[in-house]
Amino acid sequence: MTKPFSLTTLTALTASGLLLAGCSLIPAYERPAAPVPAHYAQSAGATGATDSSAAPSLAWRDYFTDAQLQQLIELALANNRDLRVATLNLEKARAQFQIQRSAQFPQVSVQGNATRGNNQETGELRTVLSAGLAIPAWELDFFGRISSLKAQALAEYLATDEARKAFELTLVTSVAQMWLTLVADQELLDLSKRTLETRQASLDLTKLRLDTGVASELDYRQAQSLAEGARATYAQQQRQQALNLNALALLLGQEVPQSALEHLSNMRLNLTAPLADVPAGLPSELLTKRPDIRQAEQRLLAANANIGAARAAFFPSISLTGQYGSVSGELSDLFKSGTWGFTTSAVLNLPIFTAGRNTANLRVSKVNRDIAVAQYEKAIQTAFQEVSDALASSETLAEQARAQSAQAEAERRRMELADLRYRNGVASYLDLLDAQRSLFALEQAEVQTRLAQLLNRINLYKALGGGWHEASTSMAPQTAADSSH
Repeated sequence: MTKPFSLTTLTALTASGLLLAGCSLIPAYERPAAPVPAHYAQSAGATGATDSSAAPSLAWRDYFTDAQLQQLIELALANNRDLRVATLNLEKARAQFQIQRSAQFPQVSVQGNATRGNNQETGELRTVLSAGLAIPAWELDFFGRISSLKAQALAEYLATDEARKAFELTLVTSVAQMWLTLVADQELLDLSKRTLETRQASLDLTKLRLDTGVASELDYRQAQSLAEGARATYAQQQRQQALNLNALALLLGQEVPQSALEHLSNMRLNLTAPLADVPAGLPSELLTKRPDIRQAEQRLLAANANIGAARAAFFPSISLTGQYGSVSGELSDLFKSGTWGFTTSAVLNLPIFTAGRNTANLRVSKVNRDIAVAQYEKAIQTAFQEVSDALASSETLAEQARAQSAQAEAERRRMELADLRYRNGVASYLDLLDAQRSLFALEQAEVQTRLAQLLNRINLYKALGGGWHEASTSMAPQTAADSSH
C-alpha cells in the first residue's frame, strides 16, 4: 500500500476542515415585526386583563384548581394517543437532527477486501488481501453547507417540540372545556327532569279537572303538549350528555373514571372551583408565550438556514477519503510487519454547468423563507384575534349573565302569580302555560350563559399561551440560540 500522504498530513487536513466549517452563508436572521396593533382594543375594561403588566406563564395546575378536573387532565396527558404521536414525532425529529449533525465528522469503519486475478506478464493467478480502517468520503465544510443543514434540522426539531407543546395546551383546555360542558349537561338534565315532573303533575291535575267538568279539553291538550315537550327535551339532553361523555373518553384515552361520574352527578357550574385570573399583558408577549407562534418562528429559522445550504452549492466542495491497513498475497502474512500502509485522497468538485439546478434550488429556498414569514405573521394575527375575541366576550358575557339571572328571577315570580291567579279562577290556564314555557327557556339559557363564561375564560387562557410541561426541553440537542446564527 503506497504512502503519498502521511498520517500527520491527514490529521492536519482533518483539523483544518473542522476549523473552516465555521464559515456560513446563512442570511442574518431578523425577526419580522408583529403585524398587529400594540394594544388589545378590549383590554381596558375586560376582566382579568391589563395594559402593561406581563402575563405570567401560569401552569395548568395553578389555573384549573378543581381536584377532579386535575385528575382527568393527568389521565389525558398520560393516555391520549394524539399526544403520544406528537411526543414520538419529537423523538424522531431529534434523531433526524443527530443524523444530520453526524455529517460534520469523519466516519471510521473496518474494511476488508480480497481480489483474485492473473498477472498479465506471467499469466499466474494471484490473490491480494487487504484489511484495515477506512474513512469514506468526508466533505470538508468550507462553505457551511453541512452546518446549514444541521441548523435547519435543529430548527425543525425545535418546531416539532413547540408543536407538541401546542397540542398539549389544546388537550388540557379541551379536557377542561368538556368537563364543564358535562357539568352543564347534568344541570340541564336535572332542570329538564324537574320540569317534566312538574308538567306531568300539572297534566294529571288538568285531566282530573277535565273529568270533573272544571277544565276544558283545550286546557288538557295544552298541558299534554307541554309535558311531551319536556319529555322530548329530557331525552335530547340525555343523548347529548352521552355523546359528550364519549368525547371526554376519547380525550382521556380511556373510559371516564367512575369516581368522576359520581362526582358529576352532584356538580353545578356555580359550585365548580374558580378559575385563576390571567392578565392579558401586551400583544408582543404572545411571541414568547404561544407555542404555535414559536413553532412558526422555528419553521422560519429552518427555511432561513436552508438558504445557506443552497448558496453553498455554488461553491466547490472537497471530500477526503483515507485508509490505513495491511496488504498481502497470503492470509497468513496479512498482519506481519512490512505489510502496513496508509493512503489518502482528496476529491474536488467545482460546479460549472448544472442546467440551472443550483439557481432554482436557491430560488426555491428563498420562496420557502418568504412563505415561512407569511405563516409566522399569520400565526401572530390569529393569536391576536383569539385574545381579542376572548377579551371582548368576557365583559359582554358577564353583563348577559347578570341580565338573564334577573330576568329568570322575575319570570319565577310571574309563574307563581300566574299559578295563584289560575287556581283562584282569575286568569286562564293559557297564562300559566305561557309562564311555564318562558321560565323553562330562561333557566336553560341561564345555564348556557354561565357555561359560555367559563369556556371563554379557558379560551383566554389558551389564547395567551397557557402552561405546559417543560420536561421535553431537556431532550433538546442544543439550545435554541444555536439555530438562529
